[in-house]
Order: sequence, then C-alpha cells, then structure tokens
Amino acid sequence: MNPQRRILLKQGLGGFAGIALADLLQKEITASAASSPVLHHPPRVKRVVQLFMAGAASHVDTFDHKPYLTKHHGTPWDPGEKVELFQSTPGATMGSPWEFRPYGEHGKMLSDIVAPLGKVVDDIAFIHNVVGKTGVHSQGTLLQTTGFNLPGFPSAGSWVSYGLGSENDNLPSFVVLPDHRGLASNGAKNWASAFLPAEHQGTVIRPGSAKPIADLFPPEAATITANTEQAGRDALAKLNQQYADQRPEDGRLAARVHAYQLAAAMQLSATDALDVSDEPQYIQDLYGLSSQGPGVSDDQINVPAEKEFFGRKCLIARRLLERGVRFVQVWSGNDNGHPRRNWDSHENVKRDHEPLALGMAHGASALIQDLAQRGLLEDTLILWTTEFGRMPCSQGSLGRDHNPFVFTNWMCGGGIRPGTYGESDLWGYKPLDRGHKTEVYDIHATAMHLLGIDHTRLSVRHNGIDRRLTDVHGHVLTDLL
Repeated sequence: MNPQRRILLKQGLGGFAGIALADLLQKEITASAASSPVLHHPPRVKRVVQLFMAGAASHVDTFDHKPYLTKHHGTPWDPGEKVELFQSTPGATMGSPWEFRPYGEHGKMLSDIVAPLGKVVDDIAFIHNVVGKTGVHSQGTLLQTTGFNLPGFPSAGSWVSYGLGSENDNLPSFVVLPDHRGLASNGAKNWASAFLPAEHQGTVIRPGSAKPIADLFPPEAATITANTEQAGRDALAKLNQQYADQRPEDGRLAARVHAYQLAAAMQLSATDALDVSDEPQYIQDLYGLSSQGPGVSDDQINVPAEKEFFGRKCLIARRLLERGVRFVQVWSGNDNGHPRRNWDSHENVKRDHEPLALGMAHGASALIQDLAQRGLLEDTLILWTTEFGRMPCSQGSLGRDHNPFVFTNWMCGGGIRPGTYGESDLWGYKPLDRGHKTEVYDIHATAMHLLGIDHTRLSVRHNGIDRRLTDVHGHVLTDLL
C-alpha cells in the first residue's frame, strides 16, 4: 500500500471513530440485526457461495444428459400437450451440440463444455427436477436470489447476513462479484436488503477492474486537507448525534454510520483480499489466471478470456470466504447484450454457451479443489443456479427458448451428500414425476438449514406480515444431507 493511502487510512479511521455511533445505536434500535447469530440447531456450514448463470443456462446441454434428444434430433417434437414458449413456437427436437461423457466413481454424464467439473463431480449433488414459476428473466432471477418473483424483498445473502452477522468487522458479510460486462436482469435488486437494515445489502466488488470497489478512496485531485477533513467530520458527528437523540427508533442512521465505518476498515482489508499477486503460481494456474490478464476487451468473448474472468472471481471469492465473509454471489453473464454476453441462447446455443460454460466450469472446479485442500469445503456450501432452463426443441435452427418447467441446480460442500437427485423426463421438458419436484424455496430452506437456521423461524414483521426468505413454502431436502 502506498504511503498516501496509509495516511488517508489513518485519518479516515480517526474521523470515522469520531462519528462511530453504530455500537450505541445498535442497542437502541429494535430494527437492527441480531447481535449474535440466530442458530436454531448446530450448523454444518459457516458460509455460502452462490454461482449464478444469468440468462438461463441450458440443463440439457450441460448436466442433464438426454440421449433421446440426440436419437430424435431434427424430428418433430411433441410432448403430448400444448407448449407455451416465451419467444417462439416449438421447433424440432434438438440434440445437444456437445458430447456427454462419464466422470467420477459413478460415471455421472457431463457435457464436454462442463468437463472441467469432472475432476470434482464426486463432490456434487445434482438436482435435475427444479421448477420455476415464470419464463421471464427478471422474475425468474428474483425468485432465485430473493425467493419472490417481485422486487422489494431481501436477497438470500441479506437474510444470511441478518441472521448470522459478520465474522470479520473489516469486511462486509455479503459480497457480490458481478459479471465484468455489466449487471444481470434486475441489477442491484438481486442483492438488496429491502426491509432489512441497509447494512445487510450486498457490497459490489469488481475484480480485475481499475477500481474494484467504487468510492472507497477520495478522488486523487480532491482538495481535502487533514484539517478541513477533521473539521467536517466533527461537524458531522454532532449532527449525527442530534439526529440519533431525536429519532431513537430510526435505523437508517445506524446503517449509514456502519457503512462508513466498514468503508474505512475495508481500505486495508479489502485491498488485501483483492490482491492475488501473493498467491502461489500453481494456484493462479489452477484458476486459469494469466499474467497478461484476459487479453481481450470486455466486449469480446472466448474460452481463455472467460476462464480468466470467472476464475479470478472464484479466487477472490475464496479469499473473501477465508477472511470471514458469510455470503458471496458470483455472476456469469449480464443483461441482454447483442451479440450475446450471457446464457440467453435464443439464436445460437453453441456460440453462446461454449465459452461461458467452459470458463464457469474451470473456475468452479478450481474453487472446489482449492476449498477442499484448505479444509474449507467441509463448512462451505456452494450453490450453482440459474433463473430457468432451456427447451428440448429448437428455436430457429440453432437456439433454445426458455424452459421454466424443469432445470438443474447443483450443491456442493459441507453437509451435502453427492449424487443425482430428482429426474426430468426423457426430453428434459418437465419433471419425470410431475408430483415430485424441487422448488427454489426448497433450495433456500436447505441452505438455511445447513447454516443452522430454521427457515420458518427467521422472519421479520413488515407491513403487517411476518416475512421470511421462503415465503410460506419450502422444505429441507433431507435426501441431500
């Protein structure tokens, strides 16, 4: 760290100490988060990584092997019922453009574009009968991130932060690593705290960018001196105290002061967490990092670049987790771009999925291996998800439309029994057993259970309703435990 930043940090910490009302306000404000973890039973995991494939990854081209599609490729597709699609009418049966091969002790079939996960497939529980509620990206994404189709509800990461608090006062308990090309559908609503205290919203960090954390330091050209800064902080401290005295039930000030305190602390801790130069070369190689960086601009897409982009985020996620961050959300894909820079493969699934999937699989495999060798996988949960799947029939001749009727999630880590759970039908169109399906509420309930939280008991009264992450639904997937 350069000398100017050290001086700035020293001044900043002193100044923030002058307005450090958070500890006092925490005791006075009933809306604040619990000061100690809300544990209803012994936890199996301490932290969660959510890997989110924005745009809807195709289950039938990645993890859910469907030989029937290959055998009947190009023939009329008729599941025996009316099919309503998001953007098209049903085309011909479409086999995957990639080969599937067996991996691991039990020969789990994986597509060639997720082959790097073959190294760790025996650690993963694949859930092939997940169903959604909508084929609309914004709603499907919110359902996966917040448990509700509509905006205005806290993210799963916010609930975890609210219920368990932080293990490191110098870093946020909930961190978001978005796609370098931009945000996914809904933007910041996917990690908002909504009616929970604002300190539990996700903190956005952009690994690899010139300023990974926005506004952490003042502009270099700022005309702020030590004297004027201290005078301003003293005045602000008095105003804050007056406000707190007059409004003891208003939690917004406590959250704001907490944010400023955290920003000051992060000037050291976050800088350290984001600096991967001290990682040994074999770790950087494991994650696919290049000393020259991705070697392409943000608007280009290819396999080496995607390995670099996603691998770097996975490595940063590991560094954050081992420093006490509770929940890390890692994104692949942004909102609609043309040509596609996400998983929304209406026009050409091979063109869009291949680099994204290989980059994701390489980074996710590295993360699992790295956590395992450090002894962290046994108390870390990794959740891979997407807003919905894609259809077994073609859109045009090369693309696939949205399929909210069935898709795949997978889980890995502490407390999870590896294997395959639930099945889709022979097309990958709907669950094989229409009466047995997995919903996002069940995924969330299981994650909370592993964290030591009963999802039915962690709730907040809002607008006359006891709100929780799983609404009035959800059951723990005991077969996976």
